[in-house]
Amino acid sequence: MTDHAISLKDELAQRLSGPGGLYNLGNGLGLLGGLSFHVATAMAVGLTGWAALSDYFVGSLGATAITVAMLIFFWSGEQYHKAWAHGAPPDARLNRLGDVSSGWGALALGLGLFLMGHPVLAATAGLMHAAGKFGSALPGRVQIQLPFGPGVFRAVVVASRLPALAAVALQLQSAASVQDVQGVAAAGLLLLCYGLWLKADVALMRS
Repeated sequence: MTDHAISLKDELAQRLSGPGGLYNLGNGLGLLGGLSFHVATAMAVGLTGWAALSDYFVGSLGATAITVAMLIFFWSGEQYHKAWAHGAPPDARLNRLGDVSSGWGALALGLGLFLMGHPVLAATAGLMHAAGKFGSALPGRVQIQLPFGPGVFRAVVVASRLPALAAVALQLQSAASVQDVQGVAAAGLLLLCYGLWLKADVALMRS
């Protein structure tokens, strides 16, 4: 193995050792997987590749809101990566920037989910997740004074994942029961993404 390859391997390992890398690995897998499944389905019913791409990203107000959320989440993941580049404790300013931007991303996601007919997920993956992120961004001296303790907002973020995880698990079970290979693959990929996001959520509790 060349020195360049070793350097790339070490850089990748370092990036994935922190919450930012985990978030963006999940974001990237979710984006590429979701886009691939959508394009394949759309082309099967006669849409061109470009039309399918446009439909996925900006085909409706809901899709556009989710695209905006995705871009914000990628950016916030990078802020977390920079904050945790030297391990714990993280850079407080960058970590807070990751929390605040994630909160805005969650609000955009909630709007998109609501517009696409998923009010429960809009409330949990959107509003509840945003509340946890914005609360986590409060200065430590403020959080310490709260009656429920400084770690509760991080726990809210973790809890906000659970309804979506349950929905994906049901989707996986339903697809498997009718031997829907693409449905199983899509749900399985989502479960992997949620596993990465949850791992990042838990890692942030060290802050």
